[in-house]
Amino acid sequence: MPQTFLVFDFGSSEEAAQQARHRIEAWRQAFRLGDRVQFKFERIEAEKSVEAEPEAKSPGKKGKKAKEADSAPAAAAPDRLRLLVRLEFSDHEKLTHQRWLDRIPAEPPFQSAEKRIVRRGEPGFDETVKRFDELD
Repeated sequence: MPQTFLVFDFGSSEEAAQQARHRIEAWRQAFRLGDRVQFKFERIEAEKSVEAEPEAKSPGKKGKKAKEADSAPAAAAPDRLRLLVRLEFSDHEKLTHQRWLDRIPAEPPFQSAEKRIVRRGEPGFDETVKRFDELD
């Protein structure tokens, strides 16, 4: 069966990603899509940078600022959320496959995301399949 992947990058918008998940779940139930439409989330953690204050580094000073710096969480950029959607329709369902390929990116929760379509035979397809299979 031919597979096509839709990769949506929601950035740090957890709410938009959850709305997209709910939308796909509703479609799967309403249209009885079953395993023909599957999705998985990929969370890419941002690098965390810790900058200690000069007072916290000096061994002789254990004042209020040093304790705050020790207990403060690391300043970090928000995580990036990606939604990988796999469309897997049989050969006789080409029209249905194309309709879902057109419909999903046009819907509201997906419009705000950066999108990429990866088809079989295109560069990056094998890496996308591997990444999709590795996600739980």
